[in-house]
Amino acid sequence: MEQKSALKKPDWIRVKAPVSKEYHETASLMRSLKLKTVCEEAACPNVGECWSKKHATFMILGDVCTRACAFCNVKTGRPDLLDPHEPERVAQGVAELGLSHVVITSVDRDDLDDGGAHHFAEVITHIRKRSPSTTIELLTPDFLRKEGALEIVVAARPDVYNHNLETVPRLYPTVRPGARYFHSLRLLDRVKQLDPTIFTKSGIMVGLGETRTEVHQVMDDLRAANVDFMTIGQYLQPTPKHHDVIDFITPDQFNDYAKMGRGKGFLLVAASPLTRSSYHAGDDFTRLQAARLTQHPHITPSKVEISVANT
Repeated sequence: MEQKSALKKPDWIRVKAPVSKEYHETASLMRSLKLKTVCEEAACPNVGECWSKKHATFMILGDVCTRACAFCNVKTGRPDLLDPHEPERVAQGVAELGLSHVVITSVDRDDLDDGGAHHFAEVITHIRKRSPSTTIELLTPDFLRKEGALEIVVAARPDVYNHNLETVPRLYPTVRPGARYFHSLRLLDRVKQLDPTIFTKSGIMVGLGETRTEVHQVMDDLRAANVDFMTIGQYLQPTPKHHDVIDFITPDQFNDYAKMGRGKGFLLVAASPLTRSSYHAGDDFTRLQAARLTQHPHITPSKVEISVANT
């Protein structure tokens, strides 16, 4: 694929440098607890805003990924051994930040038999013990070729299960070569089969060379998998070695995508240049709950037994 030369960022994509006292307090807490955040590791443009509100997205399972996606700024290579005390420290961080809603994500851990599924479950358990009123959103890897891993995570009953498709299927070989588009769709569909009360969520980046028709097809595929919430944000190139930005999508185009997604039946669509998976996640969770009550009042949280035998 022929790529364009580097494009200048438009005015609508610029963000202020983080300078607030609360930002530095959040950073200090992360250092003292030896915790990783995707905010820093993935060079998120919203880190200044979110950390100033003491909102941080925790990244577990280490900071070295076994995949090498062309869009991602997280280190890749051979990961360290799992830290058995990390779930407790994450729970402490959630409590000290006073989070009413928390997002937990991770690197890919293809080296682990369960892809890190038990670790995710442990994090949920510790958060629930320490902060029982906090709602929990997970953004997980695809657990490719990790039989039974998804069932372990769903059995821990997060409030939101997010797994990002990242881009349109045509671009997977260059953008997300270690993943499989239809496997990710099946994973999201399987979450709903296992527990219909868990909100499901997925997102893509735009500006990688996709067409509008391809984005609409991804929307249809996600709705066929009963996904509740879709996010769409502008791809930003972390370093010159990463995939080029092919286009900067205008705010009006994002509004069109949001309108189209709502028309296709998503409970919620967040689409803007700076939209990211965990951006305003707490507010979005409140909106999801309200939308479900309006559109699907018969669906209420209940205890769902999920077999995780032989995993």
